[in-house]
Amino acid sequence: MEDETVVNDCTNQPSSAKSDSLLQWSKWQLIDSILPTGGFAHSFGLEAAMQSRIVSHPEDLQTYVIHVLENTGSLLLPFVYTATTSPDLQTWQQLDMILDATLTNEISRKASVSQGSALMRVSSSVFVEIPSLKMMRSASLSNGDVRFHHAPIFGLVCGLLGFDSETSQRAYMFITMRDIISAATRLNLVGPLGAAVLQHQVTFVAEELLKKWKNRGVDEACQTSPLLDTVQGCHSYLFSRLFCS
Repeated sequence: MEDETVVNDCTNQPSSAKSDSLLQWSKWQLIDSILPTGGFAHSFGLEAAMQSRIVSHPEDLQTYVIHVLENTGSLLLPFVYTATTSPDLQTWQQLDMILDATLTNEISRKASVSQGSALMRVSSSVFVEIPSLKMMRSASLSNGDVRFHHAPIFGLVCGLLGFDSETSQRAYMFITMRDIISAATRLNLVGPLGAAVLQHQVTFVAEELLKKWKNRGVDEACQTSPLLDTVQGCHSYLFSRLFCS
């Protein structure tokens, strides 16, 4: 009798509790490294920074990661935030157009388009409970008006999944930190254990940067580290390279 009561309690959970639980699974899947969006093909200019001796030691790496996160917060979080709060086709296309004009660095622009296109393709195939994702992608591909930049698409997917704006912005900061530290590991700048320690240490700074730059409109988007933009622009001139950017 007691077991039957337990079963009934589990099956009669409020629908909001069930949806919240499913939302957590979607959030973890979206930031999981197994999601094939191509993030690990990019080093955020770290490879070029190493070859130009801007980053030579693990101590330099921590500073570089923090600067990348600051630049991500100031430049890209406004697009994530706006797309999350207004996840519709018109807003997304407008944000995509603005970001394409904002990114003057051809290397970072191509990286953004590459990852964004992959994220849109994967999301429309994985999150089938949101048919509007596939319809938006098909309509945009047929019109050819959208470049598929990563930050607006990430915000769009988060908004359609039902994430709140702060969660989507924190998740975007996390995947940026995850990808650049992963690149540092493959460049032998830091070992796997050192990378895990570094990620934990930078987390506290990343949270402060999130609080500083979150919930801003795209009219406030700006570059805070122009040197990073310049270094990343030199990536295509490297004689040998492991990453695409």
